[in-house]
Amino acid sequence: MADTADQHTSEKKPERKSRSEAGPKSGRRSGKRPGRRLASPPVWWPLPACALLGLAAGGAYGVLKSPEYAATSYVVAVPDDTTEPATALGFAQAYARIATSNSTLAYAQPRAGVDARRLRTQVRAETSPESPMIAITGTSKSPAEAAEIANAVADALSLSSNQAAKNTGVQLLLFNQAVTPTEPASPSAPLSGAVGLCAGGLLGGLWLLARPGRRKGREEAQAGVEPVVEGYPSLPAQSEHTETKEKESAR
Repeated sequence: MADTADQHTSEKKPERKSRSEAGPKSGRRSGKRPGRRLASPPVWWPLPACALLGLAAGGAYGVLKSPEYAATSYVVAVPDDTTEPATALGFAQAYARIATSNSTLAYAQPRAGVDARRLRTQVRAETSPESPMIAITGTSKSPAEAAEIANAVADALSLSSNQAAKNTGVQLLLFNQAVTPTEPASPSAPLSGAVGLCAGGLLGGLWLLARPGRRKGREEAQAGVEPVVEGYPSLPAQSEHTETKEKESAR
């Protein structure tokens, strides 16, 4: 009986030992590693973020937008023998204003092959304060159509104005016809990207200057500073001054 009891105790002891050895190992395995904290972004992160966003937006605009062409024709105001040159300069300014009027565009519409509403948005007239010359520019997605619009409006303006040349003493002559452009006038994709980059950087800088955290820090700093009150020596009261005078007179 004693032998059997010793055998049972000897069998139980290794089991306890194995459990005690397995306990710490299983606890170590089940334990979780402490997670790493992500570093907070720097304060100036809006500046590069806005710059990259503007670069992407500008580049996409330059790539997706179809190119636009521009062609320019020139018309000059010539005075007759009885008219001063300064008068021709004034009439050139006046004719430039009516270059996009309904009457002028009605003359130019058959040759340009564009309706009046669309033609009004595709033509512009400019003058110089130093010379009696009018620059008429036509714009279109087609280079040939841009040149045709500019020449059609220039011819229509000269025809309509020359009907009153006997009364005004100034005649409009076609100085130079518009030719078909070879390169688009709209900005390219790199240029649009550069403009977007500058605009995004500017917005990011403004955000850094006017961010809410900076205002809050300034308010806290101003609230923490106590106003300094300078001390001034107190002046003697009027009654004390009169008492001293009475004592001196009594002496």
